[in-house]
Amino acid sequence: MFRTKVDFLQRFIRCKHTSGRPFCSRLVLGIETSCDETGAAVLDETGSILGECLHSQKEEHLRTGGIIPTVAQQLHRDNIERVVWETLEKSGVTPSQLSAVATTVKPGLALSLSVGLEFSLRFVRQHNRLFIPIHHMEAHALTVRMLHPLFFPFLVLLVSGGHSLLAVAQGVDDFLLLGHALDEAPGDTLDKVARRLSLSKHPQCCTLSGGQAIELLAKDGDRKRFYFTTPMGKTPDCCFSFAGLRNQITMTIKKKEAEEGVGEGTLLSCVNDLAAAAQHTVASHLAERTHRAILFCKANSLLPADNPTLVVSGGVASNRYIRKVLAIITEWTGLSLLCPPGKLCTDNGVMVAWNGVERLREGRGILLPNQDVRYEPKAPLGVDISAEVRAAAIRLPRVRMKIQNNI
Repeated sequence: MFRTKVDFLQRFIRCKHTSGRPFCSRLVLGIETSCDETGAAVLDETGSILGECLHSQKEEHLRTGGIIPTVAQQLHRDNIERVVWETLEKSGVTPSQLSAVATTVKPGLALSLSVGLEFSLRFVRQHNRLFIPIHHMEAHALTVRMLHPLFFPFLVLLVSGGHSLLAVAQGVDDFLLLGHALDEAPGDTLDKVARRLSLSKHPQCCTLSGGQAIELLAKDGDRKRFYFTTPMGKTPDCCFSFAGLRNQITMTIKKKEAEEGVGEGTLLSCVNDLAAAAQHTVASHLAERTHRAILFCKANSLLPADNPTLVVSGGVASNRYIRKVLAIITEWTGLSLLCPPGKLCTDNGVMVAWNGVERLREGRGILLPNQDVRYEPKAPLGVDISAEVRAAAIRLPRVRMKIQNNI
């Protein structure tokens, strides 16, 4: 296609503008580089995607066995200019037609965030555009509003390779944090389990991420063959912990390797069953915490009586088994369950652009191009009330057993 702004402008001059959009329409360019995806998209105020482009680093990181921050940073640097200008060409929009540029600045990998922010600040200053800093998890939480007429407040479960949290979305930038990760995120756990099982050597999984490989193999596995305890099962809060689960799985893998007389790096004969048990335990933990969050919200009138909703987003939300388990919880508790389509659950420029549209509409967090902005690798979402949730000590029915009986 082309790699520079000069290439784009030359191409744009030659192209006939056929979009038919009124020039007064407010357009937002979204840029995402929080981890290992270089994404960009242009949206209008209605949420119509005028153009988008995504460069995935998955193949490179599969070869190295995980995300190496310096490698991710260089890949962002190598691709961000092409991704942005290709997005603008697809949308038929010039920089002067943009109302604002929205970019993820928190949380995420510091080296990755720096690339997106540095590029965006140069861009808005050169073209005199407004700048909207975006919180990555806020963008995930609000994406569903681009697709459905969903009003505030609603409950959100955000689960990915780097994050897990439960929050009540009360407004575009107004969240009550009910629970958060205490150690590693569920996507990270599944990826590490997949690496320990050497699933990259499995003929069906060599091109899949760890979480995708676990989900695929689990379909043909017996989740009841191995029993792993639900993390923090007796702690009366909505926080998440998966490190202990991963340690249990690792010990079981070592035991099976000894029984089969093989070393680390060899595919076990029971790999499907281990994948199914690991996935089920992750899903159960997410379900238990979500169930408690729902009961806490009901007890404190934090959700509307009419059609209360749970939104699930983030990369792990693409897992169909986990969605099915959460659907059981929402059906029992009378909530609607909404999830963005899989391609919008993983990191992308569309969700960032939409968050920018929402903030532009309400005039929240909008900066002039010459204002300084810093990226924040660690940044909580909203007001943390997890201590209040713990103090409420809400007891749950035997969710794990009910889930086993309903799947």
